[in-house]
Amino acid sequence: MSSDGLRVGLVCPYSFERPGGVQNHVLGLAAHLRDAGHDPYVLGCGDPAALAGVDLADDDLRRRFTSAGRAWPVRYNGSVARLTFGPGSARRVRRWLAEHDLDLLHVHEPMTPSVSVLALWAASVPVVATFHTATPRSRSMRLAGGTMRGTVAKIDAGIAVSAPARQVVRQYLDRDARLIPNGFRVADFSPAQRSGGPWRGGARPRLVFLGRVEEPRKGLDVLLAALPAIRAAVPGLEVVVAGHGHRALPAGIRREADVRDADKAALLAGADVFVAPHTERESFGIVLLEAMASGAPVVASDLPAFTALLQHDPDAPGRALGEIFPAGDAPALAAAVRTVLAGPDPVRVQRGLQHARRFDWAEVGPQVVSVYRDVLSPHGADPPPRLPVGAGHAPAT
Repeated sequence: MSSDGLRVGLVCPYSFERPGGVQNHVLGLAAHLRDAGHDPYVLGCGDPAALAGVDLADDDLRRRFTSAGRAWPVRYNGSVARLTFGPGSARRVRRWLAEHDLDLLHVHEPMTPSVSVLALWAASVPVVATFHTATPRSRSMRLAGGTMRGTVAKIDAGIAVSAPARQVVRQYLDRDARLIPNGFRVADFSPAQRSGGPWRGGARPRLVFLGRVEEPRKGLDVLLAALPAIRAAVPGLEVVVAGHGHRALPAGIRREADVRDADKAALLAGADVFVAPHTERESFGIVLLEAMASGAPVVASDLPAFTALLQHDPDAPGRALGEIFPAGDAPALAAAVRTVLAGPDPVRVQRGLQHARRFDWAEVGPQVVSVYRDVLSPHGADPPPRLPVGAGHAPAT
């Protein structure tokens, strides 16, 4: 580790027993910090026995990971999150903080009632918080803006992963956050060489959906409703539904339930169209960037987080990087998929590859570290920027 390396504690409120966007972001940031000469440690939750078989990137990161205890399924943010709380977890959090003698604590989703809140309460070092939630009616953020203001005051600097997430912070917490997107390792995703046919997937075109199949907000029902029209236009279409969960699917769909990172990269590299039909509550959309880094054409719903990624191309203003359709509109989804499969656009694919590289950890990680440096600088004790009084309050209900 370099002489100016930092001992950083990264805290994730969600269980690592199942993959998720926040969990992957925390592990990716930990790997970047380590490779950049810092000393990161990760605190999360989950049954230690179950975690033994979980992919935590590499053995070194596994050694740097600590579980605060078993996680329990809780309905949260339009999903079912696995969280942990209670006196036993609080003791483990305090012990973890004491053992690692951190320079700085970086909590993710600090208002989620799990490990992040416990770490924030117990922290005695400077705190950076990353806000991922982009839900305008978030109950936890509404609570944070009211009865938890003392807890929020312990945060020295905030990061928001998207403009919608930043607006939620402004709305409920009367403060601002620096906009730094999620990151990923572009090198883990690369376009596959075609073999066995004219399509990336082989002799026939391949459509890929990736997401938790039991969560309505992931939009699988919208895709299934669109499939008859798609198949009428593309009779040989292969459909792959990948992701955790159990539910009955129509005949003729290839199901991939246990998808690890390497499996995901291979699926995306062989996709002739990647579909993200999500209906609500998405804060970023890293899977869209992973698909673009794999060379897969993208069709996505018009959620603000998705359109921000697909419509913001500095190299070609006004030209979207993928096909965008109204969320929940199955006929529009079918039309967008037919458009992609009828005329592959290599120029758009190349622009997508270039755009995805802007979110590599080599680009995103130093931005996060600069926030750490600002907080730890002699001026880092200054209070975080705040909005004018009353400007960000949520409307009374």
